[in-house]
Amino acid sequence: MPDEQQLPELLEIAKQAALAAGAVVMDIYDSGSFKSYQKDDESPVTSADYKANDIITDHLTRLTPNIPIMSEEMANAKLAERQHWQRYWLIDPIDGTQEFIARSGDFAVNIALIENNQPAIGVIYWPPGKSLYYASKGAGAFKDCAAGSHPIQVRKLDDPENSVVMIAVSRRQDRDKVMSKMSSHRVYDALPLGSCSLKSCFIAEGKADVFLRIGVTGEWDTGASQCIVSEAGGKIVAANFEPLTYNERQSLINPDFVVTGDQRVNWEQIVHYHQSGE
Repeated sequence: MPDEQQLPELLEIAKQAALAAGAVVMDIYDSGSFKSYQKDDESPVTSADYKANDIITDHLTRLTPNIPIMSEEMANAKLAERQHWQRYWLIDPIDGTQEFIARSGDFAVNIALIENNQPAIGVIYWPPGKSLYYASKGAGAFKDCAAGSHPIQVRKLDDPENSVVMIAVSRRQDRDKVMSKMSSHRVYDALPLGSCSLKSCFIAEGKADVFLRIGVTGEWDTGASQCIVSEAGGKIVAANFEPLTYNERQSLINPDFVVTGDQRVNWEQIVHYHQSGE
């Protein structure tokens, strides 16, 4: 029965959905033939987002008909209905729509499976980089790319108490505002990227150590990333270091959040967001 499907099978289904959507999105990106719109919250969306959403939801509905779906590009159920879901798919058809429009290449397809209000599967496909990041609860995190398939993990610092850490900085975010919330003697910045999920993946594979997101995001922006980062040895929490929640509030908007690598580091001494009163 579909509702008895186990995580390994569901992970393969999610991977295939992400790859199929990513291939079409990349074709659209290469052709430049897409339309841009502005949503009610003034964030951008394109015809490519909608096409990717259709591909993913059709794939998941066909192969997992008993598992509900929530997506950034859908009218989602009210809390009174969805609070009873024990598992559901959570998707962001294109994370980094602004980067897609700007042609920076920093966009990705995100698919998560949430079980009992926590991410149990995470799949993130980066079409321009031909890289597939994925994880399932308790089974580790992996990356498939041109070099092959291999497990990934966060970077282990030589000296967790004193080593300088690398921060991933959003290309379209106020860099000074982010850096003002960091311990200046412990952080240096590099790796400017657009997509939240790609920055999280880079932390999961050890290319950066911390990422602070200040600004509006939805639960679909962190679901897949949280599973991958956690299985790679890192963590995603709210910027005040409280846990993120899934499907527990009427609003699907996230608080500001922080992605951290090596958990031997006392990140609360480095990220001072919670001391700012914001």
